[in-house]
This record gives sequence, C-alpha cells and structure tokens, in this order.
Amino acid sequence: MAFDGITVANLRIELEKALSGGRISKIAQPESDALMLTVKNQKTNYRLFLSASASLPLLYLTEKNRPGPMQAPNFCMLLRKHIGSGRILSVTQPGLERILCFSIEHLDEMGDLCRKKLIVELMGKHSNIIFCDDEDHILDSIKHVSANMSSVREVLPGRTWFIPDTRKKADPLTVTQKDFAVNLTAKPVPLAKALYQTFTGFSPILAEELCERAGLDSARPAGGCTAEDMEKLYIQASLLLNGLREGHLSPRIIYENRIPKDFTCFPYRIFAGMDYREYPSISAVLETYYAEKEKSSRIRQKSSDLRRIVQSALERSQRKLILQEKQMRDTEKKDKYRIYGEMIHTYGYSVPEHAKKFEAINYYTNDPVTVPLNPELTPAENAKKYFDRYSKLKRTAEALSTLLVETREEIEHLESIATALDIAVSESDLTQIKQELTAYGYIKKHAASTRRERVTSRPFHYISSDGYHMYVGKNNFQNDELTFKVATGNDWWFHAKGQPGSHVIVKCGNDELPDRSFEEAAKLAAYYSKGRQAPKVEIDYIQKKHVKKTNGGKPGFVIYHTNYSMSIAPDISGIKIVE
Repeated sequence: MAFDGITVANLRIELEKALSGGRISKIAQPESDALMLTVKNQKTNYRLFLSASASLPLLYLTEKNRPGPMQAPNFCMLLRKHIGSGRILSVTQPGLERILCFSIEHLDEMGDLCRKKLIVELMGKHSNIIFCDDEDHILDSIKHVSANMSSVREVLPGRTWFIPDTRKKADPLTVTQKDFAVNLTAKPVPLAKALYQTFTGFSPILAEELCERAGLDSARPAGGCTAEDMEKLYIQASLLLNGLREGHLSPRIIYENRIPKDFTCFPYRIFAGMDYREYPSISAVLETYYAEKEKSSRIRQKSSDLRRIVQSALERSQRKLILQEKQMRDTEKKDKYRIYGEMIHTYGYSVPEHAKKFEAINYYTNDPVTVPLNPELTPAENAKKYFDRYSKLKRTAEALSTLLVETREEIEHLESIATALDIAVSESDLTQIKQELTAYGYIKKHAASTRRERVTSRPFHYISSDGYHMYVGKNNFQNDELTFKVATGNDWWFHAKGQPGSHVIVKCGNDELPDRSFEEAAKLAAYYSKGRQAPKVEIDYIQKKHVKKTNGGKPGFVIYHTNYSMSIAPDISGIKIVE
C-alpha cells in the first residue's frame, strides 16, 4: 500500500490518541530533512519521527532514539525556541490529503499563550515540514522552495501556507453518491485508475481493493459502468471510510515468500491467502516494513562488489568455454588425417611422382577417398605430415577433454555462488560467500589480514505441516554441512534438477515421510534455486545415504543415482519458518 491518505488518516487517529495534550520535551534534527520529537503525555514518553525525505517520506511513533548533531541546524533551533516546551492541542488532517497538522500551544517571550502549527506534508519528492503561526504564515521550513523551483507554491518565510489543488481531486469523505458516479464515469480510463485520479487519499492498491469488494473488473472503462455498478462501488467506499472514521483498523504487513510485499490498514481481499502479520499500530507497521525493505536494499548494495567479482569470473569462464569447444570441434578432423596417412602407406607405391592427390578405397568403410598431397614431398613425407597432424590433434583433444570438464565445473560453481548471493539475507551470509570466493582464488588474500572473519550465518530452518524439521543451505559451505554432517542416512535430500540451488534436508529419522512434507520440501528446493521465477521447477529427491561427495569436488557438489523427481511451483507461502 502506498503512503496514501488512508494511511495518514490511520496515523492521525493514533497520534491524536497518544500525543493530544502532551508536552514537547525534546526536539532533534538527526538528518537534514528529518526531525525527532520527544513528547511527554500522561507519564509516558513518546518519540515521534518525521521525515521529509524525497525518496522515503515517513512519520511514525518509535521507541528508537535518533540523536541530532552536536550543533543543531537553524530550523531545529527555531523550533526549540518557539515550541520547545509547547503542548500539542490536536493532530488534524485536511480531508484525506497526505498532510498532518500539529496544533501547538506555547508561551511567547512575554508569557502570553500563543499557537503555532507544525505541518508535515508527505508527498513524495514534494514532502516538507513547515512551521507556521496560527494564521498560516510560514515562519520557516525544513526545505525552502522558491519560485524558481515551483511555479505552483513558494515555501519560504513570510509566505502563506496553502494546499496546492493542482489535480482538482474530490474529497471522498464529503462526496455525494450522485457526484461520485458523475466524477468517475466522466473519466475515459480504466475504473481503478479513475478512482485514484478522482479522489484524494486513494492509491492504486486501494482502488483495486474497492473494485474487488464491489465485484467489478478494475480494468473495465469507467465510462462503461452502469448506475448499479456505481452504487456498489459507492457503498464499498463508504463502508471502508466509515470503518476508518470509527477506528476499526487492523494494521498489517503482507508477506510474499517471507519478503514484505505491502502493508494495509484493513484486511484486503486482493491479498487473501497470502501470509501476513498484524501489529498493534500503524507506526509499528511503518517502522517494521521500511526497516525490512531497507535491510533488503542494504544487503543488495553490500553484495554488489561480490556480484561484480562473480559476474566477471563467470563471463571469463564462459568465453573460455566457447573457445575450448571450438578447439575441440577442430580436433574432430584428427581421424581423417590418420586415415590419409594410412592410405598413403598402403597405396603410396602406385602414386605418380609430384602428384597433387590420388584416389583410393577407404578399407574401413569401402568408400572412395581423395587424399591431397604436397607435390614437393615424397609419399613417406606426406604420410608423416598427416600422422604428425593427427598426433597433435589427438593430444589437444585429450587435454581439452580435461579442460572442458574443469571449465564447466567452474561455471557451475560460479553460478551456484551467484544463486547464493540472491538468497543471502544478512551480512554474515555475505561473509561466508566471500570466504568461499577467497578460498578458490576469485578474491586475492591479503597477507596482512590473517584474522578470519567471524561467521554467524545459519541455514534456513522450516517446520513442515506434519512437524518435520527442514533445513535449507544458504550457500555451498552450508550445503556441504547440511548434507554430510547434519543429515543422517534415512533423512531425505532435495535439490533443483540441473541448476544451481540449495540443498534441502528433511530430518525424519526412520519415519515414513508424508506426501505433504515431500511437497513442502520440494517447494523450498524450488524457491531457493536459480529457477525460483519459473512457474514450476523439477526437483530431484533421494535419501541422504545415496548422496556422495566426489573426490576433490567443490563445496556443494555431489553425485547420486536412482533418484525420484517431481515438478512443483516455487511457492513457499504458508510454510512455517523458525526465526
């Protein structure tokens, strides 16, 4: 769900309840575009984080403190001067705009009661935190917007603050049923798009949800909807907004394969069947959701250097393989040269002097063959030339046979590391992958660095619906450990067929594993493989006692025979993970 007007309305309800009547005890500016307010209310200290970041505007209550710099910025100093011990009277939201207004009462220099407003605009790249007097005259803002930057509205000290109505959207809280239908059907766009283009506070996800609740196709043209369709849609929008007014909220994060997909303030039908986690407040949802998203982004960023090393080595090995395969195809001519030499030895006595070729019968196939000759050489010398060429190509083919195996194994190894980088969820996972790259010479060892980095990475741990423990290796070292140290003879082993992926172990002892557990383990092997984006992945599975490690083989590489196979979708939603 976007940070839309519905989310802001949920926040307003929460903040009004927690902060109304509270006194501001501390103001910090930890970042150039963010504030941290500490508010004491009813013997409880609340921390309110406000960010006007262009990339990620946020506002929520948190327990984590974010201290400001030693030298407070000017905007922070101004707020401390005016509202440093002010009392929050109310938290309001104009319509369903992405704006929250904190009305604050304080004493001025003369000891008289005054009121100020701290206005937080959560509008993407136009986000801002604006400090105004009680008549909406701007005293200062965390971001100054001049006429050169915006032709719609200046945000500068002395200007009057107002909400720019550039898109002419209607307020869904006050719109009548008749105007609701008229505004929507006038739009020559799909129904869902018409909803969020017509009304403030509606995001594309919310528009899709309203269409789903009304039983309407969100992609159908809005102008083609009947009066009955509009009535259904209006009723559903009214029910949702009434629930918002009455505080019937259920903040939650929706997960898809353990990755945060979205967050909502209500149960959404479009996410039915997906994993979710409920939270006591929208603040907890926002803090958790964006922290997990940031963590995922940070891991991706930190792995970029390793990805570049793996990709460079992979491209180099692939170029080497192409060259070796071409050379191997060239050696296929070797038997032709051997036969030429044998034909000359057999029929050379009848070859005229200085002949450029001669015809003979290949006694291996009884087919006629034309043998080219160098007229400057004797038949014996021509035969020697062909036998020498045959011997050279034979030696080349023998050497290439070994090199091709090594190069293909190297490519498989690098592809398995690339897959492990996609699976990594923590910095310790990346440390273990870095150690593998160093051990195999892809990263140069530094003599000065003799201390081995501590690794706390552990395999993924799941519980099947039947109560069996399932373990998933995050990288080749963990795959080896799971298969040859954790698993015992009768445990089941799963792996994606013919492509890099994790080893999955199901600990079952001597039990007969139920079909449902087989399927869940196969889903894990499919999801944690290179084919995780495919509709279905073929999975090999076999008891661990039949899985063998090759002599001198790279970590994670095994051999097995007489395995079973199944094809399954890489969907692990619903499989319980042990944190």
